[in-house]
Amino acid sequence: MKLSIRYLTTFTYDTAVNESHNALRARPAANTNQRVLDYSVEVDPTAAVTSHVDYWGTWVDLFGVVGRHTRLTVLANSHVDTLDPAQPGSAPLWDAATVKSNWFEYVTESPHVAWDDNVRAIAVGAFDGVEDAVVATRQVVEAVSDLLVYEQGATEVGIPVAELLERGRGVCQDYAHLALAVLRSAGIPSRYVSGYLYAADSSSGDDPDVDEIQVATHAWIEVMIPGHGWWGLDPTNRLLAGERHVKIGHGRDYEDVMPLRGVYHGEGESEGLEVAVTMSRADLVDFVMKPQPAAVSRRSNGAESVRQQQQQ
Repeated sequence: MKLSIRYLTTFTYDTAVNESHNALRARPAANTNQRVLDYSVEVDPTAAVTSHVDYWGTWVDLFGVVGRHTRLTVLANSHVDTLDPAQPGSAPLWDAATVKSNWFEYVTESPHVAWDDNVRAIAVGAFDGVEDAVVATRQVVEAVSDLLVYEQGATEVGIPVAELLERGRGVCQDYAHLALAVLRSAGIPSRYVSGYLYAADSSSGDDPDVDEIQVATHAWIEVMIPGHGWWGLDPTNRLLAGERHVKIGHGRDYEDVMPLRGVYHGEGESEGLEVAVTMSRADLVDFVMKPQPAAVSRRSNGAESVRQQQQQ
């Protein structure tokens, strides 16, 4: 499926600020199921953009605005060609020693993924009598989908998984964090995925009946299946990640793949944040794949400053 994505974010401040430094994660990932045909970033006020691939494998665009400004606008345009990924057949359960040596970071707790006895009990119930990794994973995702009701505004970024369970309501990132907590509590390597879903409603996953739609950032998970590799599942919609899922990046949880975060100097307070993402099935048959700039691969550490801004 060929898709066009237009990502636009605007920060406004009540008084002028300066030295805004930002990290953007908006470029679609390139892998066997997803080909990036084109990608560009525009910043207003104008700023030089440098890029690198972070520790988790996600493309990051860095830019700083030195002059005083009361508004910051970031526009990222991309075109991708996606495929339905291969699905795993039956698979043996995970070997603890192999998991620890290869995917230790994806079985430990992280800032937004922690667990208690109640979370462990969900895993125990899902794995009871199961000897197949694929079946076990599907049962965890089904259990999580049954435990939560999708409701915009019911939670905030960073809500503990235990509290999320008590509320029983959340959005896509909450479904993903809970699923990861259940899986990791049982020693199963799993990671958070950030991207977009080409769907009429991100809470149902239905096919849109128009070519161009407005969407929000979507979250799902990937689980390492023995003998297969990373397998994508969407617990919010009870779907397997497919050609309508456009992956931006992955990490331990939302904190590792936040779309836009930054810092700035000044006394100004943020007056507002506007985010608009448009996806369309434009005619890209004759689109010529353009060469992309190389990115340095390295681990990036966040900087501290007077004020912080982020897109949630």
